[in-house]
Amino acid sequence: MKIGKILLAAALMVSGLTAGAQETERVEFNHHWFLQLQGGAQYTLGEADFGKLISPNAQLGIGYQFTPSWALRLNVNAWQSKGGFEDNTNYKWNYVAPGLDVKFNIINAIAGYNPNRVVGLNLIVGAAANIGFNNGEANDIQNAGNYNLRKLWDGTSVVPVGRAGFDLDFKVSKRVSINLECMANGTVEKYNSKAAIDENTKEDKLNADWYFNALLGLKIGLGKVEKVIPVAVPVVVEEPAPAPVVKETPKPKPAPVIKKEMQTEVFYSIRETVIPEGEMGKVTNLINFLKANPETKVAVTGYADVETGNPRINMFYSQGRAEGVAKALTDAGIDAARITVDAKGDTVQPFAENDKNRVSICIAK
Repeated sequence: MKIGKILLAAALMVSGLTAGAQETERVEFNHHWFLQLQGGAQYTLGEADFGKLISPNAQLGIGYQFTPSWALRLNVNAWQSKGGFEDNTNYKWNYVAPGLDVKFNIINAIAGYNPNRVVGLNLIVGAAANIGFNNGEANDIQNAGNYNLRKLWDGTSVVPVGRAGFDLDFKVSKRVSINLECMANGTVEKYNSKAAIDENTKEDKLNADWYFNALLGLKIGLGKVEKVIPVAVPVVVEEPAPAPVVKETPKPKPAPVIKKEMQTEVFYSIRETVIPEGEMGKVTNLINFLKANPETKVAVTGYADVETGNPRINMFYSQGRAEGVAKALTDAGIDAARITVDAKGDTVQPFAENDKNRVSICIAK
């Protein structure tokens, strides 16, 4: 319990440290690979006492998180299984079971993606091929003549496995989670070398064999697991307070010329030219400024980041971004003669941070 409380407190501290950045940036999910390293125990269903059928178990998995809710995982589960009889005579063998699982995150599906969420719950379904070997103890029991193992196998045995279960992720950093997984595995009757017998006919009957895994380990995100989208605040040059008019002569002095300027940046995700919903407020502020100051003109320049795409594609995206902003202005009633549109592609990088260079910079004056 103390360890669990410490881990939970650490996760909450991480969440608290990231919360303060939300005023100037927005964190979104980014599809990525992940690695899972787990160890624990297996219980193989049988007639012997529960404790006699517990074995060590380990699992290695690599997967890809396509969306906040869906992932695909390739894993290898392995080590040992046990069989036994009512008198607590038992035997063990080894196996390796490569498999493929689908994971569905219930919390993200219902409540949406939240980068500060500490706990994740995944449903898991999949299939595997269980490759058994080292079944010598079962063969020794059969040769001794005390028991009849009607599905006895020697050498190597390969059986199909259907898997279902769930896991819990306890986030301790942006990329690392402590992972608790519980899985039920169903396979054919040959798995434990024994056969179920019909009490009436005394003949073999179909009866699935089961083993259950409980595993604890680490889940490690590989690469960029999140996208940080900067949220820029429009820079508005405030006009100075007008000087009071002193009527010393019949003709008042002309009011001073007040210069008004405004600059704003509209940021985009990769391959995006349509103004994001979260950036529309900036465009609305620009439209209001231009309407309030009909003498001003605006220059809209589109850019693309140099680390993705190529010069031809990036010029296309930067042109589309600039023209998209210009269209939003004209649709709002701003005269096209007041708007200048330019595109730099990836030839100019106005920001040191690469992702910020997917941007339209608007300067009105």
